[in-house]
Amino acid sequence: MLRPQDTATREKKRLDGIWRFRLDPESRGRRDGWFSGPLPEAGDMAVPASFNDVSADPAVRDYVGDAWYQRTARVPRGWAGQRVVLHFESATHRATVWVDDHEVVSHEGGYTPFEADITEFVTPGSEVRITACVNNALTFQTIPPGTTEQTPAGPVLRYWHDFFNYAGLHRSVWLSATPQAHLDDITVVTEHDGGTGTVRYVIDGRDGDGLDVRVILRDESGAEVARGEGAEGVLSVPDATLWQPGRGYLYTMEAQLVRDDEVFDSYLQTVGIRTVEVRGTEFLINGEPFHFKGFGKHEDIPVTGKGHDNAWMVHDFRLLDWVGANSFRTSHYPYSEDVLDYADRHGIVVIDETAAVGLNMGLGGGIFGSQGYQTYSPETINDETQRVHAQAIRELIARDKNHPCVVLWSIANEPESDTEGAEDYFRPLFDVARAADPTRPVGFVNVMLAPHGKCRVSQFGDVLMLNRYYGWYVNTGDLASAEIAWREELEAWATDGKPIIITEYGADTLSGLHSVTPQPWDEEYQVAYLEMNHRVFDSVPAVVGEQIWNFADFKTTAGIMRVDGNKKGVFTRDRKPKSAAFYMRRRWREEA
Repeated sequence: MLRPQDTATREKKRLDGIWRFRLDPESRGRRDGWFSGPLPEAGDMAVPASFNDVSADPAVRDYVGDAWYQRTARVPRGWAGQRVVLHFESATHRATVWVDDHEVVSHEGGYTPFEADITEFVTPGSEVRITACVNNALTFQTIPPGTTEQTPAGPVLRYWHDFFNYAGLHRSVWLSATPQAHLDDITVVTEHDGGTGTVRYVIDGRDGDGLDVRVILRDESGAEVARGEGAEGVLSVPDATLWQPGRGYLYTMEAQLVRDDEVFDSYLQTVGIRTVEVRGTEFLINGEPFHFKGFGKHEDIPVTGKGHDNAWMVHDFRLLDWVGANSFRTSHYPYSEDVLDYADRHGIVVIDETAAVGLNMGLGGGIFGSQGYQTYSPETINDETQRVHAQAIRELIARDKNHPCVVLWSIANEPESDTEGAEDYFRPLFDVARAADPTRPVGFVNVMLAPHGKCRVSQFGDVLMLNRYYGWYVNTGDLASAEIAWREELEAWATDGKPIIITEYGADTLSGLHSVTPQPWDEEYQVAYLEMNHRVFDSVPAVVGEQIWNFADFKTTAGIMRVDGNKKGVFTRDRKPKSAAFYMRRRWREEA
């Protein structure tokens, strides 16, 4: 699947804006055919946006079930004879879509794109009605998992990930036109030897019998540097400029379907020439050791929730630059592809993660309450969950495989990993990831409940990613004891001979709370906590990265452990710096 694009042969039309919207708590809409005419009793909803906070209504914020979106759009008259496609960048967590009265596509998974060829259902120059039924419920067979409990007040969604279950159409919706004979997929893999770069490519097309494939590679000035023929090939680039952290140099490869000199379809694919390799305890980019400095982040902003917003995105990247960060993890789901495009252009390194978070019934107690479930069983996380999880991995890699910023796949965050069930569940999923992309390392994020010597999944990863909260959830307020315990565990992990990235460490901090004797929740304690962690990291050579939890405060489900959300950000939710931000700027910029 290729993202909609404007080229010499293609056009796209963005359908963002105000859609008609209504909730369907009784699940009447499908039965009553709400897609077959104007959506009854509907209000307004912005797209892209999460619907939860826009309405300023608790019933909408905490809603679980079907939610209906609808708008009309005119198909451009100039698209006559073209293939017309309806493309959703995401719908959380699943959706069914109709064009007029025709059901055209259903999709499971809230953060990856899907589309439908609607050519037969539309007439260029005429209006079409587009209706999407989006559902945010979670089960043990969804990624992420959850369950709906029936209470005297109605259904309540329970889930085991520590961020709010925002839902809706978070990203753009498009109409696009392509030729009937069209390019369908592009894969690029890059290498370099000395000053010469190579770009291996595979081009897939449809309905292109009798047509040839031609590719042209251009540098940032637009000058042609290489050309190839055929659906597969290798381009050689003398004196190649490498994509590297802090310098996101991008070539552009134009793929064409041609007959003689006539171009039937054309698509532009950016290409960053770089290599990624794990060698012993080193993580290498372009053959040079790389140290991850950055954050776990969230797509989370006031009012619009997980709705993509370019202004917030640019601001966040400016703050990453200000603080001296060079990387982030897409915790805990694939982010908008606009974010990865921006990271490509600016040389920011990304750990790309699936939405497999909350696969751990042991994380009960204070944060989520006691669950009383077994994680892996025929009734809970089971073979069907594994199938859905495998598809989520394939869709993530299919979407993001050509982004040079992506250097590592994370297939899960903090799953139960110290049991036989975990080992059986994850072994084939690592195989799925490596089959989908043999060029990048693969890992998962280990939780403190599965320390060194007990984790049965870390054996499958190329990199060790550890989330640890010594000094916060354990040894709370006792940083001296926390430092001893943390160093002891980290030195044990180092004996595995793999690179270690600390993917989460942090302390909840209330902005503006100060004390001359640092205590949990004040800004001085957050700084002291980070300083302790950094002494531990700096003493263990196998540690190749530190990503603080979190970049900014974010919304969570309500609970006594969370005051207006998770406060572990070094920035507030509206991106005001805490004392820790200035401390990290000193550390990371001094090391740069």
